[in-house]
Amino acid sequence: MIGRIFIGRALRGFADGFIAVVLPAYLLALGLGVLEVGIISTATLLGSAFTTLAVGRWGHRFSIRRLMLGAALLMAATGLGFAGFAAFWPLLVVAAVGTLNPSSGDASVFMPLDHTMLATAPDRTAVFARYTFLGSMAGALGALASGLPDWGGIPLRGMFVIYAVVGCAVWLLYLGLPDPKAEEQRPSVPLGPSRDIVWKLAALFSIDSFAGGLVLNSLLALWLFERFGLSLSAAGAFFFWTGLLSAVSQLAAGPLARRIGMINTMVFTHIPSSLFLIGAALAPGAEFALGLLLARSLLSQMDVPARGAFVMTVVTPAERPAAASFTAVPRSLAAALSPTLTGGLFAAGAMAAPLVACGVLKIAYDLALFAAFRKQRAAS
Repeated sequence: MIGRIFIGRALRGFADGFIAVVLPAYLLALGLGVLEVGIISTATLLGSAFTTLAVGRWGHRFSIRRLMLGAALLMAATGLGFAGFAAFWPLLVVAAVGTLNPSSGDASVFMPLDHTMLATAPDRTAVFARYTFLGSMAGALGALASGLPDWGGIPLRGMFVIYAVVGCAVWLLYLGLPDPKAEEQRPSVPLGPSRDIVWKLAALFSIDSFAGGLVLNSLLALWLFERFGLSLSAAGAFFFWTGLLSAVSQLAAGPLARRIGMINTMVFTHIPSSLFLIGAALAPGAEFALGLLLARSLLSQMDVPARGAFVMTVVTPAERPAAASFTAVPRSLAAALSPTLTGGLFAAGAMAAPLVACGVLKIAYDLALFAAFRKQRAAS
């Protein structure tokens, strides 16, 4: 079962990796402006938030396997929708109801379902680290593949067809999943004794996600296009290396969490990465900015496996699907507010402002998280 979850995450990570870079180039090629790119990025995150909320609120009534199969079909339909439409409003609708992910992590409805399936593993942080490692490695390869329109002759529209094909492959893969709730009695309510801690975590995670939404991969690619004139293939190569560094660093999350704790792992790696981002925003040239962004990528995602494992550890097993969803939904909603703001700032010429704001807000989140949960004990 875990093997299929890992393979599915890798396939989706590959697709997300090239879509995050191709999306702004595709929308600009269709004649849309930077503000419209931000609005469509916002719509993708809002759609993910509402579908994830539905899973958290009503998903406990259904088979997780069935929900995952439905999400895979939605992924295929999303790719075909973007390949088939060229006008702003139809694309906005598809973005709102689909699974498109303009960020560097898994921000879709798949995430809480995957986390629930993986939560039965004894060493959760290590399993979550391998899960995010595979996703990041595949995302790095996907970012490299975003150069296909430049050097492979594939049209930008064709990349969304490939995204749909990946969705079909994920659906076939999930057909072989067992139903972990087949022999269990489904809970009558999604959240019970862990409600307070879940909402506290959700509130804090939303601050981090609002900040991250200011600099989604698609928007960072747009920043590189607009500020330094990077080509699509050059941006793809850059995101390959950032994804590779993020993936490698995540393997250290498990051992580090066992040594210093999950919260310390999340906070002490996150703050330096935010400082690197602020430095990149103020860098005088492309080489310096890209170097700082690469340094940031070496630390910025180490908190992801520790965060997922921490949520799964501090709630009861019956609450895990709801906890994963209810901590993800405010994050998606908060992140959805940011891309349109970034698009507006870019359009106004304030190119550095979103990156600086992202770094400052993330540091504030880290300090608040440390103050609230530094004494919380959870097995890694």
